[in-house]
Amino acid sequence: MITWFDTLEPQWMWLAIGLFLAAAEMAIPGVFLIWLAGAAIVTGLLVWLIPFGLPLQIVIFAVLAIVAVFSGRRYLRANPVAEADPNMNHRTARLVGEIATVTQPIEAGGGRVRLGDSEWIARGDDAPAGAKVRVTGSDGATLLVEPI
Repeated sequence: MITWFDTLEPQWMWLAIGLFLAAAEMAIPGVFLIWLAGAAIVTGLLVWLIPFGLPLQIVIFAVLAIVAVFSGRRYLRANPVAEADPNMNHRTARLVGEIATVTQPIEAGGGRVRLGDSEWIARGDDAPAGAKVRVTGSDGATLLVEPI
């Protein structure tokens, strides 16, 4: 009994696998599946030009996949992907340079400040309530401030 799978030509299977892996890379980005997708597509194109048996196709795919993954790692290590906003997930780092108002006096190095609609624990030089301070950095969720 011949099934639809038996009638499928191997180059179309490799190309379909490559497109599936490329789509999976877009859905679940990790910069890994794209190299396997490239290896599958190149294998499909090679099988289209020169018909190989399945064992040789698998060896060609494996070799291309290994070469692609290691070449990709080397390329990405030499050319890292620049983030559009490096402080996107570092809320306190985004506040550096902002002006805050002291709500609880900063005495003995600690107090509270209001910045926007939030109140933060602050460390810095002594400052009375109502004074303006500039955020110079952070230590966890504590803002480091200095008087203006």
